[in-house]
Amino acid sequence: MVERGGSDVPGGRRKQRVSMADVAQLAGVSSQTVSRVANGQPGVIDSTREQVLAAMRELGYRPNSAARALRYGQFNTIGVILFSLSSTGNSRTVEAIATHAAAEGYAITLIPIDVPTQDNVLGAFTRMGELAVDAVIVIMEIRLLDAGTVQLPPGVHAVVVDSDAGDRYTVVDTDQADGARQAVEHLLDLGHRTVWHVTGPQTSFSGQRRTQAWREVLAEAGRPVPPPLHGDWSAESGYTAGLALAEQPDCTAVFAANDQMALGLLRAFHERGRAVPDDISVVGFDDIPEAAFFVPPLTTVHQDFAEVGHRCVQKALQQIRTRDGSGPGTDLVPTRLVLRQSTAPPRG
Repeated sequence: MVERGGSDVPGGRRKQRVSMADVAQLAGVSSQTVSRVANGQPGVIDSTREQVLAAMRELGYRPNSAARALRYGQFNTIGVILFSLSSTGNSRTVEAIATHAAAEGYAITLIPIDVPTQDNVLGAFTRMGELAVDAVIVIMEIRLLDAGTVQLPPGVHAVVVDSDAGDRYTVVDTDQADGARQAVEHLLDLGHRTVWHVTGPQTSFSGQRRTQAWREVLAEAGRPVPPPLHGDWSAESGYTAGLALAEQPDCTAVFAANDQMALGLLRAFHERGRAVPDDISVVGFDDIPEAAFFVPPLTTVHQDFAEVGHRCVQKALQQIRTRDGSGPGTDLVPTRLVLRQSTAPPRG
C-alpha cells in the first residue's frame, strides 16, 4: 500500500495510506474483488476489472507485494547469478531471460560475481535468499577457480546455463559441439585441406566444447590438426592470432570461436595482404547483428540466445509451480550455419 497524497500534513499528522477497502468503496465492489484484481486472479468480468483499476489509479493505490508474497509464499522474482556481462552470449541471454520473465509476470534480480569461486557462488545464493527470489538461473560460462564443477546449495530451484553439470542439475545450453561441427565441415566441404582454429578462453565451457568438436571433425576426416591459437573472445586477441596465421602459407581456412575474434582476423589478414575469402576463408560463431556488416560479411554459426533465455525461464517456472522440477538433464538449443561471403573454395 502507499500513502494517499504523499507528504506530511500541517500539524505533524501523516496522511492515511490508501487501503484495499478505500479502493473497494470507490469502485463499488467488495474487498475480495479488489484482491482478485490486484493479484491478477481470474473470475472478475472485464468491466468490473477496469472499474477497480480506475479506482486504484485515482487513489494512487499500489498492492503491497511483500505482504502478498508472505501470504502466498511466492515473490514473483527470479534471481540471475553470472560471472560477466561483457560477453555477447551472457548479455543477450540475460536480456532474453528478463524479457520472458516479464511476460510471465516475473521480475529478475541480478547478482554478478567478480571472482568465480565456490565460496562466491554460495555467497550469491545466500544473498538471493535474503532478496527473496523464487528460483535462480546461474550462467556459469567459466569453470570455478577452486573446484572442477559447481556445487549449488541443496533444495533450491535452480537452472544452470552453459555448463556440463547436466548429471546433477537442470541445464540449458546452445548445442556448441554441433555448431562447431557445422563450421568445420563447411570449410572441409569447400575443399580446404584442414582448418585452423582460434579458441575461446581455456576456462570457458563453450570454448572448450567448440575446440573439442573442431578437433574431432578433423580427426574423423583424417585431416591434420593444426596447433590451436588461444584467444579471449576479444577482437584484439583475434587480431593477434591473425597476424600469426597470415605467416602460415598453408593456412587457407580458419574457424574462430566467436565473431569478435573473427573480426580481428579479418583486419589482420587485410593488413598482411591475405584476401578473405580468396586466400583465407573465415567462419565465426554467435551471429552477432554486426556480423552481416563485416567486410566481407561473415559466415558464422547462429546461436538462438532468445530461445535459451525462454527455456531457462520456463524450466524455472516449472520448478516454482510444481514445487519439484524437471530433475537433472541438459536441454540443448540447436544452432545453424549462416552462409555469407567470408568463405570460398581454396585457390586452385
